[in-house]
Formats: sequence, structure tokens, C-alpha cells
Amino acid sequence: MLGQVISSATLGMDAYTVNVEVHAGRGQPFLRIVGLPDGVVRESEERVLSALASTGYSCLSKRTIINLAPADKRKDSAALDLPIAIGLMQAYGLVPTLRTKTHGMIGELGLDGSIKPVTGALVVASHLKDAGFEGLLTPTKNVAEAAAVNGLEARGFNHLSEVVAWLRSETKVEPAPPTPIRGRLAHWEDVDLGDVCGQQHAKRALEIAAAGAHNILLIGPPGSGKTMLARRVPTLLPPMNTLEIMETSKLYSVAGKLNGHGLLVERPFCNPHHVASDVGLIGGGASPRPGQVSLAHNGVLFLDELPEFKRRALEMLRQPLEDGEVVISRAAYTARFPARFILVAAMNSCPCGFLGDLTHKCTCSPQAVVRYRQRISGPLLDRIDLHVEVPAVPYREMRAGGGENSEVVRTRVEAARRLAAERLAGTSAQTNGDMTSRLTWQFAEPDADGHRLLETLHDKLGLSARGLMRVLKVARTIADLDGAPHVRSAHIAEAVQYRTLDRLVS
Repeated sequence: MLGQVISSATLGMDAYTVNVEVHAGRGQPFLRIVGLPDGVVRESEERVLSALASTGYSCLSKRTIINLAPADKRKDSAALDLPIAIGLMQAYGLVPTLRTKTHGMIGELGLDGSIKPVTGALVVASHLKDAGFEGLLTPTKNVAEAAAVNGLEARGFNHLSEVVAWLRSETKVEPAPPTPIRGRLAHWEDVDLGDVCGQQHAKRALEIAAAGAHNILLIGPPGSGKTMLARRVPTLLPPMNTLEIMETSKLYSVAGKLNGHGLLVERPFCNPHHVASDVGLIGGGASPRPGQVSLAHNGVLFLDELPEFKRRALEMLRQPLEDGEVVISRAAYTARFPARFILVAAMNSCPCGFLGDLTHKCTCSPQAVVRYRQRISGPLLDRIDLHVEVPAVPYREMRAGGGENSEVVRTRVEAARRLAAERLAGTSAQTNGDMTSRLTWQFAEPDADGHRLLETLHDKLGLSARGLMRVLKVARTIADLDGAPHVRSAHIAEAVQYRTLDRLVS
């Protein structure tokens, strides 16, 4: 007899249909899995047979071949356990085929027949819906993310016997209710810009970074509040729209980080340690998985102690910062993960951290300071629009309180982003930070006074051409925050204040 069950496997952010075909014929009892299974799938033989035996079924009295089609794509997920088990039962005449023609299934099996959660359920559900299937059978812990796909019935199960009973129409299992596409944003009671005392210059820079999606580098001594400021950037960003919620949730689904809670509705904040591996930061591995730069998609990637990261890992950041995605190439396939985020980096002024500090003496030699800053390459700094000094906060400013809260600032950020979105509609850019040189000159060309100021910056202060482009982008965002249709010299004058490292070099 022949059993046939529909399943699916993920490849990066995409999924493809896997047909599990099982043939049981004459011959000595024998079981073999073909169709490019990797070690995890080959081991499913033992898990499936043990789960069937624990559930009271015996499916190995004939020569049995399991084919995972298409045969030219490697299968590397334990999510195929459940469809393999059901396919075996079909081949032995224990389960009807009617519902397996319209419903896909995924799930890892325990030796006792329990169904364990898997990664990528949201991506699989989206693919099966687009492929025209009616529903998806998933582990109970994955059903919330699968139910977020409109037009697809998602049913959750805890045990193999429950799936068999439903396929036999012995029990009735209602589809899970649709998962709300929008959830309540966090109130951020414990993380608010109003908690930060002083640092008005840095707060203004964060507002500009949030409004234009500009990357920002905070430079200052230990304890000046760089990390505290960085953690408040997500509170300044607008709520994610439906498309952003689905994109971000799919990434976390593939990474196995949704944890049964449905969709991710808050902008992510990723803070990898400086000892993180290249794969942990960028993504990859034998079975490519998203790294921290992709998990920060539509949110914030915070790199504290930037010069302490490995040079190779920092250089690998250049592609996602430029293209908004990570491309992982293998001999047989290419996996792509979106990675459009705001980079917020922090560093000390020197190895000891107290260069320029008024209350502590710097013990570093000039050569040590140069070597420390050279750990960050010019091409990487070229992709950071704002370099902001964050000095130590005097006691009198601590007593004065924090000032505006995140909600007030976020209102201005949202208004500025709406202006930019209207202006950039129909172009390749979504925010001012995304603008190419051509778009920058088209939408951020200053008035006559602004041109004269740019000429002064270029000729007398030595600001490079790439530095001028960064200044113009930031000036365009400052103009949007002011509600001004054109960039004026005042906007450029403020923007150049956020190029600390350029001034130090010059």
C-alpha cells in the first residue's frame, strides 16, 4: 500500500512543500528513508517507531520505503517526524487518506508519542496557505503562530494518538481562533526616555536617529549613560505595521524564539555580547538560521563596547547595513534573511575611557588611543550617520530630572516619518537613512546659505564627500522634525554637530 502525507520544510525565510511518500510491500521487514535526509531526519526512524509502539501500533512487518520529495533538496528538520509516522500508518492501512490530502502537518515526536514544538511554523503555515491547502496540523505550542495566517485552519495536538483520532474522524478538533495581528504595545514603565537625567544633546540625537532610521554611535566615559540611552531607542519608534509584524515574527519563528506566544508585536532590541561568534551575530550554520542582526529586523541592534568586537564580525556588518539583508550562500542553495535595523553602537573615547573627561585623568598614550579607534574600520564608520559625545552627567543635572518622556518624543518621530514616507513614495528608500546619493541631492538639497555652509565644511574643515552626504541626510531628518519643506543652513549646522569622529580626524 502507499501512504502520502503533505508537510513542509524551511529554507531561510522561505518554505517548500515536502511530500512524504511511504510504500510497504513484499519482502523482509525493513525501513529506509530516502530523499536527501540529513542526520536528524535519518534518526527520525527510531523516534517514529518508538512513538508508534508506545501508542499501540506496529508498522514494520513489510519492506518499507519512505521517500521525501522533492528528492534534490536536503531535509534537515525533526518537524518531519509526525508526517512520517502518519504516512507509515497509511501505508499499513491504519489511517485514511482523505484529510491528509488537504491538510499539511509538522511536529517532532517524543518516544512516548508526544508531539514537541518545532521551528518555522509561521513560515510553513504561510507557504501552505499560498499553495492552496486548507489547514495545518501542528504541535499545540506552535498553533498560535500558525493561526496568524488568515485563510488557513490551524489545529494543535499534544500526542500522536490525538492526530490519529482526528484523521479517523473519531474526535472533533476545532481550528484555533485567529491570532490577532496587532497586540498591545508595551507601556515601557521601566524603560522611558524620561528616566535619563541630563544628556540633552544625546537625547536630541536619538530623536533624530529614530525619525530618520539613522545609525548612531555614542562615545563617552563609563557610567555616562550610553547603555541607558540605547535601551530607550525602541520606545521612540512608531508601532510596527502589519507587514513589519509578520516579517519580524517569521524571523523569530524560524529561529524558534516565539515560544508559543503568537506574533511579536513590539520592536525588537538585540544586544549581543562582544564575544559573540560570527554566526551568532550575522547568522549561518550548517542549517542556516538568523543571527542577531536579523533578529533586530525592524528594531534596534545595540553593540556595546564596539571596538571590542572581532574585526571580522564588524566587517560582516557592512552588507546588512548597506543592503538590509543577510545572504548566506551554500553550494546547493542561498538563504536570505532580512536585516533592516537601526544600529546603535557605544564606545569609550579611549582604552581607559576617560579621554576628555573633566573628573578623571586619562592614562592612555596617543598611540594607544589611535590603535583603539582603528579597531573600527572607515567603511563601517561610513555607514554610521551620527557620532555623538555622551559626557558624564553633573550632579545638578541628575537632580533636575529627566525631561520629556518617550511618548512625547515618539509623537514628533511619527510625524517626521510620515513626511519622509510621503516624499519617498515610489523610490527605493523607505526612510531618510535609506536614501542613496542621488535621492539625497534630490530631496535634501539645501538653500543658498546651506550650500555656502557645506562648502566651508568641505574646504576649511576637511569634511569628506561621504561625510557631507551623511550631514545632508541628517539635516533632511532635522528639517522633517521641524516640519520644514526644505533643508536650511540651520539644519545643516545642527547636523554637523553629530559628526564627532570627523571633527577629531580633521
